[in-house]
Amino acid sequence: MNDINAAARLRVPANEKAEAEKILQIKRAGGEAEAKYLSGLGIARQRQAIVDGLRESVLGFSENVPGTTAKDVMDMVLVTQYFDTMKKIGAASKSSAIFFPHGPGDIRDVATQIQDGLLQASSHQ
Repeated sequence: MNDINAAARLRVPANEKAEAEKILQIKRAGGEAEAKYLSGLGIARQRQAIVDGLRESVLGFSENVPGTTAKDVMDMVLVTQYFDTMKKIGAASKSSAIFFPHGPGDIRDVATQIQDGLLQASSHQ
């Protein structure tokens, strides 16, 4: 009988501990959800600021340089961003990023270039 009473007395704290852990998990999940939501808002605002800045740059450049179109300016911006990215990757001493063209025809071109390089290397030996 004492064992039954002891087991009953131990069961109550165990249930309370489990309930407390459940509440902590729920609160933690709610906090993570809120953090992800706020992070999403921050990313959306950042992207909107980038778009606004690009719009101002394109309009300003088009107005100040006669004969340029918005497409010309966007092409120039994309090339500039590409070179900035390449510069940042090259500046890192342990960078392992490799850029490959990713279109179906581009992959064939890369394969041909590799094969041609191997053939040239073997012909020089």
